[in-house]
Amino acid sequence: MAAADLLYEEDLFCPQCSEIYCVPVRLKCGHNICRVCLHKFWEWKGCRECPVCRTVCVPGRPPVNLALKIAADEYQLRRSSGDQDVCCFHNEKFTLFCQNDEEPVCIICQMSREHKVHECGPLEEAAKEKKTQALQNEKVIKEEFQKLHQFLWEEEKKRLKLLKQEEEVRTQVMWEKLENIRDQIRGVASIISDIEGALRGEDLKFLKDYKKTKKRVQCNIREPECIRDILINSAKHLGSLKFAVYKSMAKLVEYVPITLDPNTAHSNLELSEELTCVQYSRRQLLPDNPERCTSRLCVLGAAGLASGKHSWTVQVGQSKEWYIGVVRESVQRKSTVFLNPAEGFWVIGLCNGNGFWAQTSPPTKLVLKQRPERITVVLDCDKGKVVFINAADLTTIHTFKDRFTEKIFPYVSTGLYDEGKICSRLTICPLTITLNVE
Repeated sequence: MAAADLLYEEDLFCPQCSEIYCVPVRLKCGHNICRVCLHKFWEWKGCRECPVCRTVCVPGRPPVNLALKIAADEYQLRRSSGDQDVCCFHNEKFTLFCQNDEEPVCIICQMSREHKVHECGPLEEAAKEKKTQALQNEKVIKEEFQKLHQFLWEEEKKRLKLLKQEEEVRTQVMWEKLENIRDQIRGVASIISDIEGALRGEDLKFLKDYKKTKKRVQCNIREPECIRDILINSAKHLGSLKFAVYKSMAKLVEYVPITLDPNTAHSNLELSEELTCVQYSRRQLLPDNPERCTSRLCVLGAAGLASGKHSWTVQVGQSKEWYIGVVRESVQRKSTVFLNPAEGFWVIGLCNGNGFWAQTSPPTKLVLKQRPERITVVLDCDKGKVVFINAADLTTIHTFKDRFTEKIFPYVSTGLYDEGKICSRLTICPLTITLNVE
């Protein structure tokens, strides 16, 4: 067996420079350090002590750890060889994928202390699952951007149409004014022609028509009209164009304070594309990753909350069964547990359509004046409070008080689907988006 097979990867890196060991020496305290790193540290420190534990070293030159040097050299050689299909530690082909660490492992790695309690599966299955998930995400992203592109194309067409309409109106006005000027020119030209004819005629006739001719000469010729606002109103079309489009786009965009995490969803739950709605559905083939909840029909929020005050509203509608609230990060996700604070759940719910309960130990019956359809969850991590509020009349439904010692995640759980009945959805309500200009 090669020397590197007896060690773990982290054992092959110098604690001082964080690189693969180069001539490691062993100190009396048991720590190994690159010889060059050790001497540099001693020169900087001005004394002979271990860079890891600060134990004073005995005089003399520390011995080279030959076994560690051989293992480090073999590991470095394997890394530089570029063989990505073989485990650097055990020289075995990668055949498994560790779901916990999300990395390929060999059969010996699976039995090692590092991966022994981890969930490992065939490499081909893991690759297929990851590729499928990536393709699905790619499809949704493309569809969402296609909607945004379509909006921008429609906005561009609308604005160009308005510009074209203004151009046509102003062009028509110009043509009408020009035609009036041409009419006046034609009238003046006609008078000039008649006068020139009269001047060339007989004197007697000229004198007889003199008054009439004189009157025609004295006709009132108006100055050309000064036309205002005949140019395209560029300021209207171009001024703050991006901001105007941004304001219009705000009507298209929704923002929710929390996003549901599909990697935690039970395989019988279906999430909307933007991960804001969940409902019961037929069972899907999903990887049993450590984050996924398999004991209950639930899904967690994507982001953990560790401090500050947070709130979100859930549309429960006319669902006959649901549970909403928060849970701590370390709750049991694979085995059945009770929904109570002792197990890390701060949750209220409607059971079988006939009773509202706060999931305390034992459960507390909630007496409500009206059935809530939208419930706001207010989490204060610093004060250790979870408050449930009826969004319709802002009355408090229930309050939990506790002490949070780890990250807290939003929790949403649906009821089972009754055959022949409509499957209700639980939806995270979007917030109102406002644009402030300072």
